[in-house]
Amino acid sequence: MTFEQGRNDVEITDSLLERIVTRNQDLPESAKRDLIISLITLKYTQSNSVCYAVDGQAIGVGAGQQSRVHCTRLAGSKADTWQLRQCDKVLSLPFRPDLGRPDRDNVIDGYINGNEEDVCEEGRWQKYFTRQPDRLTEEEKKEYLASISGVSLGSDAFFPFSDNIERAHRSGVTYIAEPGGSIRDDLVIDACNDYGMVMAFTGLRLFHH
Repeated sequence: MTFEQGRNDVEITDSLLERIVTRNQDLPESAKRDLIISLITLKYTQSNSVCYAVDGQAIGVGAGQQSRVHCTRLAGSKADTWQLRQCDKVLSLPFRPDLGRPDRDNVIDGYINGNEEDVCEEGRWQKYFTRQPDRLTEEEKKEYLASISGVSLGSDAFFPFSDNIERAHRSGVTYIAEPGGSIRDDLVIDACNDYGMVMAFTGLRLFHH
């Protein structure tokens, strides 16, 4: 006995977005573009996978996770970091003129997420900045992210629980494309309706293993 998987040669077009299942039916052209970008990204990433997109680009991908909500959290945290890079406090960081772009990118990531080192700490900030910057607080991050909307989210398979919608909402998601077909589709749609989101059922699974 053998198993054979056919080549995934499906064409991703806006025809996949015609079946809108939420009360909000307003899907602008910009959102269609972003949803198509997210679905194309999902076609070539390891399942399970979701992709956040905005302004014509993918801003967060969560791939190869054990559960759908883990994908949504992972990709959402990446999308949040991308969004926070646009806030005034990050844009005005006083970088040393001799600091190269790759180092700046790493420092910004550390400044936002508090990763391996505290880049604002005494004795460390001098390596990166001309003066010690104020830290970006959790309250400031939450306030900034709460102002974000219009983000698109694609999923390579259906959302089995509404917790994915709750997490997506925290990252400013307004538009969603997913295959549909869960026994809990009604609960997922209800959660979208609660937040005024637009959800399209594509009817297409994009699993890649």
